[in-house]
Amino acid sequence: MTHDSVRDLRGKTVVITGASAGIGEAAAHRFAELGATVAVVGRSPEKTAAVAAAVGGRAHLVDYGSLDDVRRLAADLLTAYERIDVLANNAGAIFGSRKTSADGHEMTFQVNHLAPFLLTNLLLDRLAEATDARVINTGSSQYRKRHLDLDDLDSAEGNYHNLRVYGTSKLATILFTRELAHRVRGTAITTAAFHPGAVATEVTRDNAWQQKLMKSPLGKAFQVALRTPAQGADPLLWLATSADPRPANGAYFHRLKHEDPRNPQARDQHLARQLWERSAELTGLEAFSPPSPQ
Repeated sequence: MTHDSVRDLRGKTVVITGASAGIGEAAAHRFAELGATVAVVGRSPEKTAAVAAAVGGRAHLVDYGSLDDVRRLAADLLTAYERIDVLANNAGAIFGSRKTSADGHEMTFQVNHLAPFLLTNLLLDRLAEATDARVINTGSSQYRKRHLDLDDLDSAEGNYHNLRVYGTSKLATILFTRELAHRVRGTAITTAAFHPGAVATEVTRDNAWQQKLMKSPLGKAFQVALRTPAQGADPLLWLATSADPRPANGAYFHRLKHEDPRNPQARDQHLARQLWERSAELTGLEAFSPPSPQ
């Protein structure tokens, strides 16, 4: 898989979540420049509408704190677009303290894993109709030293630490990507996950302490060393536009470099299957049955 082989996106539809700011917004502009129809998915009505207008796309609102709202979003997308070629699961968050979603789940786990898991599954049949469909998941290097406990996915036990919980949710992202690649074999769908690098984004918007820190002189000095959202979007664009996605299928990338996951759990296919089955149970999904190869 080469870094300079880019496909034409004219006539193709790209769905980007978390597209009202940061990496998602930057990617939306670049996908539009390549000719794609861009579905701009975000939480803020004003910001999402502004990005959609700027890229000539359509705004779609969603609250990942509600799985019912994710289901509504999926229905809206299926109604609005006869084809979906790329699904970029880019939305994510980290919270300063433990919060519970409308569905009773720990919010970081729901926003970063359960919601994109549900949305992806609800769009899989439409994606499978494309000749070259890709599901690209935004991860984080924070997965490396985390541990996923299938009996405590909602972090109910012990002391809550936001960075630990965030990293664990991103470990789930890698496992989800791995198992998705396995389950869609025989279709035109491929999938990959990537770490964008240290990027100045709004991922900490729900963490008051970190927001205060980033606005301080120290935080502002730190941000100078961060990558821009446009630079953070580079791996997403590369994975979405490379001529041949098959070498990347099911893989994880640290920026543009393939990384054999450094956490043994991230390489555990049995755990990936167990997480999928548990996630399907928590979201009320049946297993996806891919169509027979043509």
